[in-house]
Amino acid sequence: MRHSNKSKKILALFLVLLLGFAIFLAVMFYTAIHERDIPSIYSEETSRAQRGNIISADGFHITATQKLYKAVVNTKNIDPDKSELFVQLFSIYSGINPNEIRQRLHTRKGSVTLSYHIGPKEAMYLKTLAFELRKLKVFIEYELPNGQRVLQGLNIIESGEARQYPYQKLLTPLIGYPRKMEDDGYTRIYGIKGLEKYFDQELNPQQNKTQKAMRDVNGYLILNKQSSIKSQINGFDVKLNIPIALQTRVEAITDRIKNNLQADEIIATVMESKTGKVIALASSNRFDPGHIRMQDYPSLNANAIEYSYEPGSVIKPVIFSLLLDRHLINPYDMVNGHNGRYQLGRKMIVDEHAFQMISAEDVIVYSSNIGIAQLGQKLNGTEFTEGLKRFGFTHFSGTDLPYEKRGSIPSSTQLNNYLYKAITSYGYGMRANAMQLVKAFNVFNNGGKLVNPMIVDSLIDEKGVSRPMQVQAPVQVIAPATAEQMKLILIKTVNEGTATFAKTPGLEVGGKTGTAHIAKNGGYLNSYHTSFIGFANDTKHTYTIGIMVIDPRTVYFASVTAVPVFKAIVDVMVEEKYLHLDPRVVTAAQNTPAVEHP
Repeated sequence: MRHSNKSKKILALFLVLLLGFAIFLAVMFYTAIHERDIPSIYSEETSRAQRGNIISADGFHITATQKLYKAVVNTKNIDPDKSELFVQLFSIYSGINPNEIRQRLHTRKGSVTLSYHIGPKEAMYLKTLAFELRKLKVFIEYELPNGQRVLQGLNIIESGEARQYPYQKLLTPLIGYPRKMEDDGYTRIYGIKGLEKYFDQELNPQQNKTQKAMRDVNGYLILNKQSSIKSQINGFDVKLNIPIALQTRVEAITDRIKNNLQADEIIATVMESKTGKVIALASSNRFDPGHIRMQDYPSLNANAIEYSYEPGSVIKPVIFSLLLDRHLINPYDMVNGHNGRYQLGRKMIVDEHAFQMISAEDVIVYSSNIGIAQLGQKLNGTEFTEGLKRFGFTHFSGTDLPYEKRGSIPSSTQLNNYLYKAITSYGYGMRANAMQLVKAFNVFNNGGKLVNPMIVDSLIDEKGVSRPMQVQAPVQVIAPATAEQMKLILIKTVNEGTATFAKTPGLEVGGKTGTAHIAKNGGYLNSYHTSFIGFANDTKHTYTIGIMVIDPRTVYFASVTAVPVFKAIVDVMVEEKYLHLDPRVVTAAQNTPAVEHP
């Protein structure tokens, strides 16, 4: 009996041990197959790459991107006895008023964001402060309901980026403006208008910086051979062909003359004739991209390409060159001026200056509507239409800006009609933008070759390597001899015709004025677009300069609205400080005595 009881006790003990071992195995198995919330000895940090900058030709940063950080603290971790110490130190390091910090700390218990708009310098200081506050034991642990103890402290976290415009209104609306968009809790900048939009993909960050490594007891990364690091690649910088030194002066000219004329807007373009590089593109209507107000809305469009209009008499040299190029006229042919009034079908065409007979070239020099209306009849509809297209009308100008309005011209069928042909010859019945007209006129100062206007010189990558913009090969539109003939006629226009105020002694200056009624709602208003497009050359440099004035109210003739803007810009370009043009070189060449041969 005693032996039987002893056997039962041993069996019971064995079963208990077996059960315990089974429970141990089950726990080990459960632990092995289920995820465990074990703190990792590794940590990962990400630093967002930044949007590229827009830089002037003379090296000034027109735009820049600043990273923004937010400061987050858990109020449950702040030692109540050291709360005021935290407030005072955070205020000193961040520059935020202590009362504002106290107010934020008392809004709720738990995680509180003290600021969303901390700059990079302040963020660096606050990261140092966060480390020091731990050493001063300002932060204490608190216990969760499950018994876990938590110590979070002060965290400085990247929250987004802000676009900055150090020169405010300069180069607007050309550079455009951005808007903010949330990207996984991070505020990103995206271009909406102008260069910000056109080069948005290139400006945008290419790759964020990431670091994965073991961490120390304070949570800081220990960087060694086992660390994984991915480099930060910021967006490309966009370098312009436009120097600030010239742009600021041209903008000041447009501002001053706009006020004198009480005009809606003045647009000025300066382009290197051989290369197509735009070295100034100014509007009198500008805005601060960082602080756009409702009153700025009419100024947001880059009207050099987004505004099309009937160009008026500035189109006459283009039509005249098509006739010359086809040998349909000679500059010295005589044209009937009809004493200033010419009835063409139901249309009465009137000239400002009355002529009985006038030479073909003087039709351009003195801007005769009657003369060009008759000469234009020598082109058939197809020749007329295709000729305008060759000069770039109805096509994008090729400049690096978005949302261009290409304008329009009558069809070849319409231009077989004598009336369409007449009014298009002096710049009505078609539409173009200011950049298209500059591009077309540049043909006369560039040996008959058409080049695209280029605002941007190059893209600069993270390592400072410059990548020049792809340049379209010049297109021969008219023969070089035709271009030279037109150039001489346009020089005569400045010396003797409608644009004498444009003259600058020592320079080769030519151009053409244009004044056209503004069309609206199917009719013409008693208001005007006035233009002057011309060139200014010395022996080394050649520039094409286009001026467009929208609705001048004090006076409307192009010779006293657009031409003074051209002249003021040329005056700036010959100043020794800038010296884009040097009349002394031309004058010296003209005054060099001829070599006498024995």
